[in-house]
Amino acid sequence: MVDPADVRVVLMDSQTAATLAQVLPLLLLTLMVELRRVEVHRRGRNIRTTRLLLGLFFIAFGVVETVFVLSIDGELIPFSWSDLIGALSIFALLALLFILSLLDSPSRRRHEEM
Repeated sequence: MVDPADVRVVLMDSQTAATLAQVLPLLLLTLMVELRRVEVHRRGRNIRTTRLLLGLFFIAFGVVETVFVLSIDGELIPFSWSDLIGALSIFALLALLFILSLLDSPSRRRHEEM
């Protein structure tokens, strides 16, 4: 007989999840450096829409990265508490990276004040 309390959800094998959990943040950091360099967050007809789209991208990326970190042990559900704490820490750091990527540099602020 099948035990309904024994629920296991596996999205991918643990090696793939571990690799993606390590590689994707580096790719995101590279992308944000390039977006910052070309000032994409200041372009477009409506800057708020551009920033909203970047925010939605960061949220989606954070959710995907959280799922990968939770899947490192080979199963999404049930997860260990250390995996959850690690995943939420990465999600918080991604949110901080997003906020910092939208800030103006101090030299640009001084230039605009003159």
